[in-house]
Amino acid sequence: MNQKITQILSNFSEKNIKGERKEQLKPLVEYIQNKINNNETIRLNFICTHNSRRSHLSQIWAQTMAFHFGIKSIFCYSGGTEATAMFPKVAETLINQGFHIQKLSESENPVYGVKYAENENPIICFSKTYDNSFNPKSDFGAIVTCNNADENCPIVLGSDQRFSIKYNDPKAYDGTDLQTEKYTERSLEIGQEMWFVFQSISPKK
Repeated sequence: MNQKITQILSNFSEKNIKGERKEQLKPLVEYIQNKINNNETIRLNFICTHNSRRSHLSQIWAQTMAFHFGIKSIFCYSGGTEATAMFPKVAETLINQGFHIQKLSESENPVYGVKYAENENPIICFSKTYDNSFNPKSDFGAIVTCNNADENCPIVLGSDQRFSIKYNDPKAYDGTDLQTEKYTERSLEIGQEMWFVFQSISPKK
């Protein structure tokens, strides 16, 4: 694990997560645990309207926490109800938090490789619809991270379970003096909640 990420993880605590929020995260914990108990591959697709901010942060932190806690056979994805681009501030925020990010293509919708550890495969990130061919077609958990996607996407085709774990959009602070602070805050909130999810998992005996 990259050293700066490890330092951030050392400050994560259950005490920082409210009880009602833990209850919202509990079904996702149970879903992952059941997959592990049944020796099944775990596929998680984090969904937000534009697949530009919250869904990417969730995908990246979830895959990172799975590695940190030694959860095997898990693959994290993200998508939207429409495709735009991963917002550059997301990459900047993650770099500042210790992730190594390489832009793999130059286009209106760039492809990024995101690494949380030197010897692990990069997480591939670009904006796409949730049902894009890059993402799983069936047997995945759909985690909706924003209100609009929840309303516009009442059925996520192919998913075997759906979860609503919503985060406030840091986009509201774009172009303001609070932009960096709020993107940092949102990323750490998501990271800490994914930490809570995966630290709650018991390995199969």
